[in-house]
This record gives sequence, structure tokens and C-alpha cells, in this order.
Amino acid sequence: MMFQKILVPVDGSETSWKALETARSLAEKYEGSLIVTNVMVPYGAGNLLQMSLDQTLIDQNNAAMKKAGYATLDLAKEKLAGYKGEAEYKEAIGNPAEQILELCNAEKCDTIVIGSRGLSGVEEFLLGSVSSKVSQYAKVPVVVVK
Repeated sequence: MMFQKILVPVDGSETSWKALETARSLAEKYEGSLIVTNVMVPYGAGNLLQMSLDQTLIDQNNAAMKKAGYATLDLAKEKLAGYKGEAEYKEAIGNPAEQILELCNAEKCDTIVIGSRGLSGVEEFLLGSVSSKVSQYAKVPVVVVK
């Protein structure tokens, strides 16, 4: 049965909030649960067009990234206010597509609902979107929300 355990990655983009709303509707309709995740990409982990920086600046950037990631999950909680089903919130650090697929497997999710475009801009254009990679490699159905 689908939509019993839905993974929904959020990054603060408009399409990720649409995906969250879609996942909520599916979970409510089919009495499923949600796992909401935010994958934080540390500075220096494959970022294109980056300059070499000293460790202090990298550490500051990564601290800001974590703070933004937690704020995104807090906003997701607010957006799910009134949701009567079960919801868990998990943060991850690393390559977004890989982390989403690993979490899906680890949590035995039966569906992934993901926004079609996130916040990655130039990298997405050059490397392919996270949603494309997730839908290509996931072992469960993937709903891509535009």
C-alpha cells in the first residue's frame, strides 16, 4: 500500500512547500505518516565556483548552513500545524539526492514527494536536479511536484 510512510524533503523553496502540502494531503487521505527532512550541504562538498577559504570561514559558513536547515524544519512544522497524522523531522548533511535515498531506505518509506526545483541554481543546471536523481534511483514511487 502506498502513502503509508511518505518522505518529503524541504529546502525552503516554493516547490518544496508545495511538495509538503501534497504529501500532507496524501498522508491525510490514506492515513499515512510523514517524514520531513532537510539535507544540508556543507561548504566545500562539491560546491561549484567556490574559492579556497580558510577553515574559520568554512566553519562559519557550515554553522550558518545548519542554522538555516533547522529553521527550514521549524517552518515545515509551522506549515503542518493542524495536521493530525504522525510527522517526524530529520536533518541530514551531505549530497541531497544520496541522503534522501538513504533516509528513504533506512525509514522504509513507501513514497517520496519532492519539489521539482530547489534552491541550487547554477549547480542544478550543470549537474542535474536532485528530484531527477531521486526519481531515477529510488526504489519506491516518487511524486514530483511543480
